[in-house]
Amino acid sequence: MAMVESLQEAIDYMEAHLLDHITMEDISKQAHVSPFHFQRTFMILTDVSVGEYLRRRRLTLAAQELSNTDGKIVDLAYKYGYDSPEAFSKAFRKQHGVSPRAARKGIGKLQSYNRLSIQVNLKGAEPMKYQIVERDAFQVVGLKRECPCGTNGDVDGIPEFWGEVNANGTVDRLSQLINSDIKGLLGITDNYDEENNSIDYWIAAEHMGQGPSDLSSLEFPKSKWVVFEVHGSAPTAMPEAWKQIYTEWIPSNGYEVTDIPAVEAYTDSDPYRPDALNQIWLAVK
Repeated sequence: MAMVESLQEAIDYMEAHLLDHITMEDISKQAHVSPFHFQRTFMILTDVSVGEYLRRRRLTLAAQELSNTDGKIVDLAYKYGYDSPEAFSKAFRKQHGVSPRAARKGIGKLQSYNRLSIQVNLKGAEPMKYQIVERDAFQVVGLKRECPCGTNGDVDGIPEFWGEVNANGTVDRLSQLINSDIKGLLGITDNYDEENNSIDYWIAAEHMGQGPSDLSSLEFPKSKWVVFEVHGSAPTAMPEAWKQIYTEWIPSNGYEVTDIPAVEAYTDSDPYRPDALNQIWLAVK
């Protein structure tokens, strides 16, 4: 349960510093992991990004203060981290559906996002098939694109990226480059950018040797990996598998996730079919 406890410590830290300027690095230190790994874990478990959680909580507190005090709206805007009353009003209306002035007059209903408490369900009703694999360093080659993170834990642009590489023949090229252990095209998330709220997403293939000059390469260090079987159509089965890994498998086993990018391996000839069999590769220690 160490992962859950450290994640809760980070959430408690965010709550204690809601009115301060805190960075992802500040928050992730409380959980003793890298900013990228913390953001990934947080989004998988909560379906919301860290930045969106902070925004929702600050605007919840701002609405409470607005309703219960006579403080000036301009002062509340600066108190809760906005550069101007206009920016505050825009964000306030987006969350609550009413302007700050209307909320002060009791017009409309306010939307409250309460303090988050992580509780992991350890039912284990659905079995998970996995294999522990020790691997030396290896590389993948492919294309990388910066994709923005959405407000609800999703990442925009990934389906369109796959559509492009399918249409322009890159998928076929990558398939022909596969010459090592992971037999399938790979989807890899890496390098969370706090300032832009984005991640690097790779569409790649494991390849030994020199890759084509027009493709980028990503190196993976020697590590221990857990390889999970993912059954079902990839668009729904992959998110469900990730949720189960983080809410059931990790808290129930003696491993910690490392800061090596995780890999979704589309090993089925048709990852979209209802009975498809694909994989998730997660580096652990």
